[in-house]
Amino acid sequence: MGDNRILGISRANIYSPNHIGNDAAIFNLTCSALKEFGLDVRVMDENEFLQSGTDVKNIFSMARSQETIIRLKELENKGYKVVNSAYGNENCCRERMTTLLINNNIPHPKSIIIDTTENLEVYLNKDEFIPCWIKRGDFHAIHREDVSYVRNREEAKSIINEYRIRGIKRAVVNEHLVGDLVKFYGVADTNFFYWFYPFDVNHSKFGLEAINGESKGIPFDISQMQGICNNAAAVLNVKIYGGDCIVATDGTIRIIDFNDWPSFAPCREIAADYIAKSIILNNIGFEFINDKKKINNLR
Repeated sequence: MGDNRILGISRANIYSPNHIGNDAAIFNLTCSALKEFGLDVRVMDENEFLQSGTDVKNIFSMARSQETIIRLKELENKGYKVVNSAYGNENCCRERMTTLLINNNIPHPKSIIIDTTENLEVYLNKDEFIPCWIKRGDFHAIHREDVSYVRNREEAKSIINEYRIRGIKRAVVNEHLVGDLVKFYGVADTNFFYWFYPFDVNHSKFGLEAINGESKGIPFDISQMQGICNNAAAVLNVKIYGGDCIVATDGTIRIIDFNDWPSFAPCREIAADYIAKSIILNNIGFEFINDKKKINNLR
């Protein structure tokens, strides 16, 4: 008889800025869905995992701390299966994400990566980067200033100086794109894809959706957006994903942010079963599934 155990690692609150409840909700719903499919679900928070480790070979994780990611990578190297992969989580850190998306021709804003210890004028010498977005390059956004819209060079210098003081050595600068801001959620190995206009429903983490403002309803090809997002997920090696894109007036779609396992807040009741399916497909397969017909119907 095989092992039907699976370990879930929840996200530490510090890595859920203004979304602690939402992140906990999708994690708990996923645990419930996995149990309904017949799996023996064990749960740890990041601290418990770091202190005690695990012998459970199948893992699903919303973890974000660098220490946890390092430990999970070690387990993956030993043959443990982890969704999302710790390597994928690392790929969603801003500098690596930007490089991977651009190098793999995923539609993305023009971007430069800068060293915060150098003279900013060396980089921002073209008008195309003012106004722009400055984002910490080494990690996910935790503080409001980790993703900042700047209107002029003085604001840019202030943000870079703040990064330098905080010990953030690298930053990503994206051109500002004009158009409709669209938030999306997707699950690999299924057809689940959900999108909406975050500003219009007051869905926000740091209030930055106000920069692009109320949507104009610019027409775009939803299947094209889903294809772009799925390609980005494959490049970054994440199965459960979300993010933001801008739809320009001509319908052009470009990704401006991509996250491993976000909250799925407006669609979590529906998404949880699809997330469970992806976890199962990428961990233990169907061996212990109670209702194979149900999970196969999740197209």
